[in-house]
Amino acid sequence: MIIDTLENLPLYAHLNPRFQKVIDFLSENDINQLPEGKHLIDGEDVFVNIQMATGKAPDVAVLETHRKMIDIQIPLSAPETYGYTPTVDLPELEYNEQKDITKYPDILAQSYITCRPGMFAVFCPQDGHAPCISIVKEFKKAIFKVKC
Repeated sequence: MIIDTLENLPLYAHLNPRFQKVIDFLSENDINQLPEGKHLIDGEDVFVNIQMATGKAPDVAVLETHRKMIDIQIPLSAPETYGYTPTVDLPELEYNEQKDITKYPDILAQSYITCRPGMFAVFCPQDGHAPCISIVKEFKKAIFKVKC
């Protein structure tokens, strides 16, 4: 897991060759102005979902993991808290290959971190994360999906 400010995202470009496509997209587009929905950047290898998320309490947010994609999550209109538990500390549960997700209902995260607009969180396959924790009822966010 990585938490930082958007101005520092280029420092992480070396971690995955596709991260540069996200960095370029952010420099060429105002993601706050993008309409909701899926926006392809490099086909299904790099894309962004712009969505209005419903704020949840920590005990309602569901931990999830992905095997094929890295998440770069960016809150746009309000702070967002993420629960975190390393994947090695999570039980083996059913993996949905089509959606690239395993969900862990009824398991609380081991720790929490809050990002405000202007920050980002990167979640790799080894990072269980519970997104959308917020006291705000509804907020806009961007979720970049980057193939591992």
